[in-house]
Amino acid sequence: MSRRRTLGTKKKIALLVSAATVAGGGAFVMASTSNAAPTPKSASESTVCLGLATALGNNQKFIADQRAAPDAQSEARIANREAVVAEIKRKQEASGCAVGESAQDSQTAQPSQSARSAQPPAASVQPSQPAASAPAGNGGGAAASGQQVCNGSTVTLSGEGGAPAASSNQFPAGTKLKVTNLDNNKSTTVEVTSVSGSCALLNNAAFEQVREPGKFLIRRALIEKVG
Repeated sequence: MSRRRTLGTKKKIALLVSAATVAGGGAFVMASTSNAAPTPKSASESTVCLGLATALGNNQKFIADQRAAPDAQSEARIANREAVVAEIKRKQEASGCAVGESAQDSQTAQPSQSARSAQPPAASVQPSQPAASAPAGNGGGAAASGQQVCNGSTVTLSGEGGAPAASSNQFPAGTKLKVTNLDNNKSTTVEVTSVSGSCALLNNAAFEQVREPGKFLIRRALIEKVG
């Protein structure tokens, strides 16, 4: 009887140790899971991430273009834009976005499924519309003052500091553009001061005047050449 009681006690101790081990392992797994870093969001999952990815892509394209066809000022421009790229990546990290993800041009940002389905088919375009009317709205520096330009373009920020200004691949320095965010009816009139990879790229100060809180991309923008 004594031997049976002793074995029973040993078995109980072994069972208690095993249970403690399993519980400890479970607690470790739970702690590891709770401490795991959240998965970064992609541009397709967040408007904020899409705006930052577009801004990054525009700046990277500008740097690539400057390196492909350099001039006397290219080195300084590239150094400036590389600093902007670093700042955008910091904003991506702070916003929980995939760091380094870029969209090469704001004009190629994919619209939502509902927006695509709402677009009429190509066959529905009115044949009576003059063929020259489409280029007139996107004619860049040739557009008349007060005319709407860059139809269908989205607008994002360059990440550059300083007084409100814009950069463009269609308008020369000194051109004045009025950019209106149709989602909140806020507008800003800025002067083009440098070249970029899109029709109108606003610096930080100009973008703040028309942005919606928490967003880095204006999907519905009206751009007018006013001077």
